[in-house]
Amino acid sequence: MYDLKIVIIGAGIGGLTTGIALKKAGYQVEIYDKVKELRPAGAGISLWSNGVKVLNKLGLGDRMAAIGGQMNQMQYRSYKDELLNDISLQPLIEEVGQRPYPVARTDLQQMLLEAFPGTVKLGSKCVGFEDLGDRVTAIFEDGNTATGDLLIAADGVRSTLRPYILGTEIEPRYAGYVNWNGLVKASEDLAPKNTWIIYVGENKRASMMPVGGDRFYFFFDVPLPKGTSTPPEAISKELANFFAGWPQVVQNLIKQINPLETNRLEIHDIGPLETFVRGRVALLGDAAHTTTPDLGQGGCQAMEDAEVLTRYLLTTNISVEDALKRYENERKERANAIVLKARKRADQIHGKEPEVTQQWYQQLRQESPLDVTNAISKTILGGPLH
Repeated sequence: MYDLKIVIIGAGIGGLTTGIALKKAGYQVEIYDKVKELRPAGAGISLWSNGVKVLNKLGLGDRMAAIGGQMNQMQYRSYKDELLNDISLQPLIEEVGQRPYPVARTDLQQMLLEAFPGTVKLGSKCVGFEDLGDRVTAIFEDGNTATGDLLIAADGVRSTLRPYILGTEIEPRYAGYVNWNGLVKASEDLAPKNTWIIYVGENKRASMMPVGGDRFYFFFDVPLPKGTSTPPEAISKELANFFAGWPQVVQNLIKQINPLETNRLEIHDIGPLETFVRGRVALLGDAAHTTTPDLGQGGCQAMEDAEVLTRYLLTTNISVEDALKRYENERKERANAIVLKARKRADQIHGKEPEVTQQWYQQLRQESPLDVTNAISKTILGGPLH
């Protein structure tokens, strides 16, 4: 199918990657977003090899390597500073054919913005659409419209367009824990600069991961009831209370964070959904399958969506609707499985059933490093680019 005009709602990781892929395929693409300024949700992202391979295919591999962290090792330690497992990621890299790149979200979004050969129209809140059979029109709050051959709703966890596609409202499901995250300067009193370190215990986590610019992306997880809040200036004190008695490295990290630049997020997911597509309109990324960050696959799944959607538009010529249905069938199976797998892991990590979490701590002590990397490889190789 040639000479398609495609309207994308949402300029996050999924929308921008899809826009780049579709432009490379020769299509006309317009991207719209409701925000007046693009500010990514969350400070960092662990971009595993399946996501990186999509960027490689789009010619962005060198740019990704320049902004990504060199993560060679993965280390689990207990909240009493006992080494539970020390894992080389080299076997994983050799198995899947690509190193992972933890990256600051702002750097990734900026790279994608620069790589998209078109205009992203900000301050454009899409409030609905009209499917006219042979084309579809996005309707914006300010009265403007945008008409194309298909419409991609990449507008996130609280998607405005999802209810129109599903025929019903879907409320994001609270995963049971709060996540604090941000960036700090890398230093040896925190962790080796090539190592992802995760402290676990008391159903909580404290972690640091190397990203570009000689920084660590850090996060803390604590299971809490829904609806708690803390003013930004009190975040350091809040974390000090939750992680009292944890190793000195964790105390050092809490002292070094800038609380005013630290995100405090209640973690939610969505799915599994049975429908990603209605006529000429397709859900993509978090709008279709918001995933808890416990597998590090949220951004990667949005990138896989971009690859699969573009491939079906290029390789099938029955109709736009047919190509979108093929996209839906392939992505529904893969992405829904990841949503459920990440949800199960979130419950395992955060003490939903305390005995299951205790078993996981014990497993970390006994598991061979190769078993860990093989499990990650299996997730990565289940995607469209093997």
